[in-house]
Amino acid sequence: MKGFEKGKIVLEFDKIMAIAAGFAYTDSGKSAILDSYPSSDPVVVNRRLDETEEALELLTYKGAPPLSCANGILNAVERSHKGAVLTPGELLSIAALLRTAIAVKQYGAGKEHKALGVYFGELVEQRPLAEEIERIIIAEDMIADDASDDLYRIRRAIRRAENEVREVLNRIITGPAQKHLQEAIVTQRSGRFVVPVKASEKSAVKGIVHDSSASGATLFIEPVGVVEANNKLRDLMGQEKEEIEKIMRELSATVSSYGNTIVINYRTVTDLDVIFARASYSSHMRSTRPRMGGKEICIVRGRHPLLDPAKVVPSSLCFGDGEKTLIVTGPNTGGKTVTLKTVGLFAYLAQAGFLLPCDDGTALPVFTGVLADIGDEQSIEQSLSTFSSHMVNIVSILKECDSGCLVLFDELGAGTDPTEGAALAISILERVRSLGALTAATTHYSELKLYALDTPGVLNASCEFDVDTLRPTYRLIIGLPGRSNAFAISSRLGLEESIIDSARNLLAEDNIRFEDVISRLEESEQTLEKEKTAAAEAKRKAQTTAEETERKSRELLDRADAELDRARQQANRILEAAKAASRQIFTELEAIKKQEAKKMDAARIEEARRSIRGMIKDAGDKVGALEDRRDMDEDYVLPRPLKPGDAILLADIGCNATVKSVSGETVVCIVGRTETRTALSNVRLTNPPKTGGKKKTGNTSYTQNAAATKNECDVRGLTGDDAWFVIDRWLEEVRMAGFTTVTVIHGKGTGALRAALWQFFRKDNRIASFRMGRYGEGETGVTVLEMKK
Repeated sequence: MKGFEKGKIVLEFDKIMAIAAGFAYTDSGKSAILDSYPSSDPVVVNRRLDETEEALELLTYKGAPPLSCANGILNAVERSHKGAVLTPGELLSIAALLRTAIAVKQYGAGKEHKALGVYFGELVEQRPLAEEIERIIIAEDMIADDASDDLYRIRRAIRRAENEVREVLNRIITGPAQKHLQEAIVTQRSGRFVVPVKASEKSAVKGIVHDSSASGATLFIEPVGVVEANNKLRDLMGQEKEEIEKIMRELSATVSSYGNTIVINYRTVTDLDVIFARASYSSHMRSTRPRMGGKEICIVRGRHPLLDPAKVVPSSLCFGDGEKTLIVTGPNTGGKTVTLKTVGLFAYLAQAGFLLPCDDGTALPVFTGVLADIGDEQSIEQSLSTFSSHMVNIVSILKECDSGCLVLFDELGAGTDPTEGAALAISILERVRSLGALTAATTHYSELKLYALDTPGVLNASCEFDVDTLRPTYRLIIGLPGRSNAFAISSRLGLEESIIDSARNLLAEDNIRFEDVISRLEESEQTLEKEKTAAAEAKRKAQTTAEETERKSRELLDRADAELDRARQQANRILEAAKAASRQIFTELEAIKKQEAKKMDAARIEEARRSIRGMIKDAGDKVGALEDRRDMDEDYVLPRPLKPGDAILLADIGCNATVKSVSGETVVCIVGRTETRTALSNVRLTNPPKTGGKKKTGNTSYTQNAAATKNECDVRGLTGDDAWFVIDRWLEEVRMAGFTTVTVIHGKGTGALRAALWQFFRKDNRIASFRMGRYGEGETGVTVLEMKK
């Protein structure tokens, strides 16, 4: 990566990497990010950007992955291959890595990943090895008793031996010999149990002296009675040490056998940590993905990553397709160098796999190198002046430069005679242009401004400066050369006008006219920019107004639809209530007729019927849409004489009935469970003829349509009696339609409506049986009826 080596420091890419490393979870990931370099391979660059973009999506909807990894794992695996015994700490680190691999693999499960799938797929789960290490090693300095059967046996023997020693010593410190002791305690010296004896009483306690206090007043003596027990204890401890070493050796050998898997998991976890660190940093900088691989540099509202996001002024620039050289001019502290560094740094970041702090639409070529001469690198030790240090860099750049490079010059030709410096700068730019590289250079020389105006393929740009406030605006203006504003700045700072006038007279006439032209162009550009901004604001307000109007229109339409639905529901309830009331009156009248047939004349019955029809018509007028049941031809003629059992329709009330008998112009029929009489002219035959499904006379036909009858009846919200009047007529319709199983929807509520309806169901001879709804049918909110055949 020779073409990117020098720019890493000059463009401050190393500082960005130091910040990005802070988003990594593992030490290996941090080191990998600090060692990051841009790639000059377009395939690698786009793959890195795909990885970062996909990781950013995962961070957004799943959060950060459970990444962690200790250092030294690769070294531990290599040592295990050579037969070394790994330490408990190294083994626990390997177990933690295996646990991380399992967790990360589960994190990536459940969705196909185009860019990161290869990483999640490379992770290998080795749960048994991790569990075995964690079972054996409790902590870095603690091995579990059940690590092996022998270790368990040895440690039980050690505890028994320790208890035996303590019992003997406890008898000593609590017995007559207690008076010879400095303290009545049992302690250890050199791994053996001892008691503290007064030096003056040494002869009173027989045993082996292992240590003494600093003052010499206390001797730590192992009494003769526990020497044998202590020897046995030391022997057991030696056995314990050997057994632990054996266990560690076996565990290290197991790690060696899984060495390749461990190394793959380690490197994959590190790679994923690097990718997610890039994504986290890109998210922190509110970055977007650039389009890579073209011939043009196009940056849309780019922001230098090291500048305060709240204060930095975004800059946009575009060159490289037709104009391969950009010359940026303007006053000092105007932002020229920042613009140059931003361009170079964006190339570094994008080719290293980072998203860029800019807006959508940014596009960059994939460069083979970024060669930059930025800053003052004068060296006293090497006797290099500012000009000389720049020349050393430029010579190096011209040696490395090719058509795939991005070349950046800051203050090209500065540090020497202006005339010679300008001529040298133009010559250097011409050489770089001839090599085909994209170039951006900053300068104060008017000769370079003219060179850009006169030379095809060279583009002027300037950093705007507000003379009134003596502050740069940091806005980059493409296509317009900048002014140094030296006279205006000096005047604002208080330099006498006579001095400024004298200096102005010393300028060549052509320079004065050139500066005046630039001044007028700047004023025109500022005016156009203000008008453009005002137009954009007006457009934004118009779009906001249009969106608000559309939103309010949608709300009004939704509200109107809701009101219409409520009105329809209310109308349906009114209609159903009217129908239920009419059926109740009709039933009561029929009952009165049956009981007092001899006392009530036909005129009164007919008057009651007309009253019922009037009520139904009034209810229909309220809802605006009562079914038209009287659309039949008044000149209807029965196709054949009626006979008992015929299915008929009563034209005046729209009810189905069954003929019981016919006497002249009077027909006795059954409506539901009620017997009634009606005129022959009021009857419409609904029995389907043998040849088809219709009876037709003249221009009028009548059809008994079973499909129009539903196998459900919804009576929620009605009282028990009203609900039964609705159900009673419906049962007759479903019976005639041939349904064997039907459902009544009464709702759950308190259960009062269900209980009332069940009383009616038990008495109705049309119902064979009924039951409560099952799961999926509506449960206690419905009743399922089985009709008699």
